[in-house]
Amino acid sequence: MIKEFEFYHGAVLAKIAQTDKKISINSYSKNNSYTYVINDKIGLYIKHCSNRMTPWSFSFARAHQDQIKEMADRLDHVFIALVCGKDGIACLSFDELKIILNHDHNDHEWVRVSRRPREKYAVKGSDGKLKFKIAYNHFPERIFQSSPGLKDLFLEFIG
Repeated sequence: MIKEFEFYHGAVLAKIAQTDKKISINSYSKNNSYTYVINDKIGLYIKHCSNRMTPWSFSFARAHQDQIKEMADRLDHVFIALVCGKDGIACLSFDELKIILNHDHNDHEWVRVSRRPREKYAVKGSDGKLKFKIAYNHFPERIFQSSPGLKDLFLEFIG
């Protein structure tokens, strides 16, 4: 039986893989089904909310945040892909995540994403909110564009 999260992760991974350039995607940890590594350098943590409509809520247990921090310590860059039902994917960098979920990992924290029609995603969490909005159509390019040192990889990706 196909698990619900596999459908949502498939949407994220398909967007990354839909290119004629060589992209490698591997599991980061066999013990954690949320984590992936792209081209051996970029960590990707995927969460999903199956709600049809805004707002979309995502829970982050201490273990989730610890895993993301471990990835950030080991890899060049880490991104968090928040799949908002069938609406789209809000992609946050590790630094952006730390604005809304600080470095003090509580047992249970949350992230909420909302979007009005024809607008970008507003993102807030247990510890704050982003002062800017995330474009709903900039995934997966945002992974490659917004990371210093990955511009060449992005240019190859869109090549």
